[in-house]
Amino acid sequence: MPLLNDLSQEMDWVEPDDVPRPVVTYGIESKTIGTFEVDPHRHAKSQLLLVQRGALSCEIDSGLWVVPPRSAIWIPGGSTHAIKVAGALQGYGAFIAAEVATGLPAHCCTVTVTPLLRELLMRAASLPLLYDEGGANARLVTVLLDELAAVRTENLFLPTPADLRLRRIADRMMAAPAERRTLQDWAGKAGMSARTLERTILSETGMSFGRWRRQLGVVLAVKWLAGGATIQKVAADLGYESVPSFVTMFRKALGTSPGRYMAERHQPVS
Repeated sequence: MPLLNDLSQEMDWVEPDDVPRPVVTYGIESKTIGTFEVDPHRHAKSQLLLVQRGALSCEIDSGLWVVPPRSAIWIPGGSTHAIKVAGALQGYGAFIAAEVATGLPAHCCTVTVTPLLRELLMRAASLPLLYDEGGANARLVTVLLDELAAVRTENLFLPTPADLRLRRIADRMMAAPAERRTLQDWAGKAGMSARTLERTILSETGMSFGRWRRQLGVVLAVKWLAGGATIQKVAADLGYESVPSFVTMFRKALGTSPGRYMAERHQPVS
């Protein structure tokens, strides 16, 4: 498989499920200006997609994942998903058959990529499409699988409620996250009592309304920061009255400040 495949050019794509190898590795590069989407689709093989430069979001029925630089998304085989990319994207990935995916996550998740895993993916992306299954290339793939099994998951997921009333609220909040309406305000718009809204969203997402709204802010903040927005603009667009209050929220959610979080992800690759 070519080292780099432009996601916007379908002619360059080789369907990984048709390749008779348990692991199919690849590189991607989108030079498209602006935003483009990959329509909902699925593969029999599970997929790992590492973002080296740029950012993407992935949506399946249960929610939305955001993938900043130096992170990856794991999509189990058979999961219908859609991908949205804003601006230029460069990354690496692998499609992995079920018979060699033992011990890997059963659910979609974002993961932190270790330097070793990144180097393994970059090296494996240059392998022949039909690499020798009994030689050094096969051993490289085995090490890649071992390293993948040890990755750490990241908290960059926003669960999506299935209830249509809550879905409309979620869509409105995602479209205008700076609106600081109260729980009672949102409940009234949905024709529900505040207690019913709180109980229903907890049942469907595992989060209280307040926690879900904070997680929405985290996911959007990471997406916008990865796209080049300033901390000041992100804070304003999320409706925070001051940058320090936004920074405090971000640090509580991800364990570090937004500036340091993004600086670590834009360090040059050695």
